[in-house]
This record gives sequence, C-alpha cells and structure tokens, in this order.
Amino acid sequence: MRPRDSLLEGLSFFRALSPAVTVNEIITFLYTCENQGLSVQELAYVSRMTEPTASRSIRTFGPEGSEWARPPALGLVEAFLNPQDGRSRVILLTDAGREARARLDDVIRQAIVIAR
Repeated sequence: MRPRDSLLEGLSFFRALSPAVTVNEIITFLYTCENQGLSVQELAYVSRMTEPTASRSIRTFGPEGSEWARPPALGLVEAFLNPQDGRSRVILLTDAGREARARLDDVIRQAIVIAR
C-alpha cells in the first residue's frame, strides 16, 4: 500500500471544505491561484469553460454574505469590478484563499515520487 498521493490529498482538502464542491469549481479555484487578477472571461478561457460555467464555479469560493457569491460561499476569493472596463469582474484570493493555496503547494512539494 502506498501513501496518499498529492492529487488525492488535494481533492481531500476540497472535500473537507465542502463535500458539494465540484471538479469545475476546483479547476476555477486552481486557475485563480495561478493567475490572480483574471477576469471571469479570462478564467473561462484558461479553464476551457463557458463564461456562465466559469462564473458559477468560481462564485462558490466567494465570501459568505456577498451578493456575488453562491453557496457554500467558502470565502477563498473576492471579485472586484475590473478597473479597465468597469463591467467585468476580476478575481483575487482572500487571505484564506492564499492560505489554501500555500497548503496545496505544500502538499505538492511533499509528494513522494512513485518509482516503477
């Protein structure tokens, strides 16, 4: 039996946040971690989703009580009006989102190479 690998550890991290988190939601969060300041349109492009799907997916990680967020509103990202056009939103990690990114980075760094 081998120890849990980094991918499974990462998925377990998201399941612990909320058992309802979907793969699309995880994908949009991870792209946001790597590309802070993306607009929803850019997030849709890099994640290969439609704009509505990308928007719905990332809003799962919005702050509780925000009109923009959707349940379970995990508080890992915030959306601000794009200063370039004032119509779209740009996505940034919250302090909790940066902590989550650091935790996932640690999981990846500690990964054990599987020798064949």
